[in-house]
Amino acid sequence: MAKLAFLGLGVMGYPMAGHLQKAGHTVTVYNRTATKAQSWAEEHGGATAATPREAATGADFVMSCVGNDDDLRSVCLGEDGAFAGMSSGSVFVDHTTVSAKVTRELYAAADAKQISFVDAPISGGQAGAENGALSVMCGGDEGAYARAEPIIAAYAKICRRLGDSGAGQLTKMCNQIAIAGLVQGLSEALHMAEKSGLDGRDVVEVISQGAAGSWQMANRYETMLDDHFEHGFAVDWMRKDLGICLATADETGASLPVTALVDQFYKDVQKMGGGRWDTSSLFKRLRAAG
Repeated sequence: MAKLAFLGLGVMGYPMAGHLQKAGHTVTVYNRTATKAQSWAEEHGGATAATPREAATGADFVMSCVGNDDDLRSVCLGEDGAFAGMSSGSVFVDHTTVSAKVTRELYAAADAKQISFVDAPISGGQAGAENGALSVMCGGDEGAYARAEPIIAAYAKICRRLGDSGAGQLTKMCNQIAIAGLVQGLSEALHMAEKSGLDGRDVVEVISQGAAGSWQMANRYETMLDDHFEHGFAVDWMRKDLGICLATADETGASLPVTALVDQFYKDVQKMGGGRWDTSSLFKRLRAAG
């Protein structure tokens, strides 16, 4: 068993750190709001630290799951950052969805200190984190990934290295692009059913068994029809992720017309006061349009 640090105890990080402690690792947690870290320690029996550096000192692996590029830089760099406390040969595993640019920047900063850095964004939502069934897409050196994979297994359904530093983040972008189009398509299908006088549940029961079936359809259609959008991945975070996708597309020359359109639809949802609604609220936007 390894000595670990986990930085960031949001809806994903909190249960992920719990799985690591349950697996028998020695886990020290850091969270910007210290009371959240204390609550986690009381529930799971691990330790808390006042700074990322303190949490990372002596750790074999440091895992992070924070908000955005700037949040990740803040827990990694500086006097109180994790890198300042990590020993040569240790591994930093980042589960945050951020840009490939900041990932490569931090990979280089870690490498200068003889620390390995693996970008390992996740998909599967809060339920996946709680059930230990996340999809983990990784980038970084083969050796560092091979060492980290058995640790990540505590909360992963599948974990795979896709290439060098940044490859995990680029794969997560593909994930978010696919989700955006699927949720909009499902929203339009349910909207069409309602406007045509059909029972949406009956429609989904039939079409979900054919080529139209998807995870989004199986897990979100009922709550969408019930006008319930207080669960799952928030619109504000999805817009952050799609912004990364669109900026990267500009750099790579990729064409993402549907993604750009759906991003604007999510902007409409934010204007409706739905920034914290989950991503299936695209359906609520269509209902509001009449």
